[in-house]
Amino acid sequence: MTGFARRGPYDDKGQIAVFGVVITAATVMFAGLVLDGGLALAAKSRALGEAQEAARAGAQAIDIAAYRRDGTWALAPNEARKRARTYLSSTGDEGSVAATTTTVNVTVTARQSTEFLRFFGVDELTVTAVGSARPVRGVAVRAP
Repeated sequence: MTGFARRGPYDDKGQIAVFGVVITAATVMFAGLVLDGGLALAAKSRALGEAQEAARAGAQAIDIAAYRRDGTWALAPNEARKRARTYLSSTGDEGSVAATTTTVNVTVTARQSTEFLRFFGVDELTVTAVGSARPVRGVAVRAP
């Protein structure tokens, strides 16, 4: 007689219940990764937009005195940092700003609270994005 034929109909001793609990937990965790991963990607996209906009705001700080003196097209780094920080303060996210006479670089750190993963001990996800801008004089490309 085979092993299956010798068993009675109630000899599994609850093994399917353990399997069900494990599969359910894995499914909920996978759903959490999908939902919270999507929220993290959206937060990353938002942080990138904020970093780029802050950098563009800073890149508008042209050193007018140098331009009038000898036609030099350069940024005023202190004013550029100030403008970029002013923009960042309106977004509510943390960030750092670096500016030279040619470029403004902004790094934004955003935090996204989780929905499902908090049940597994992950309360928030942190994303970082970097934006950079430089001043451009005139039209760079011809309109279609």
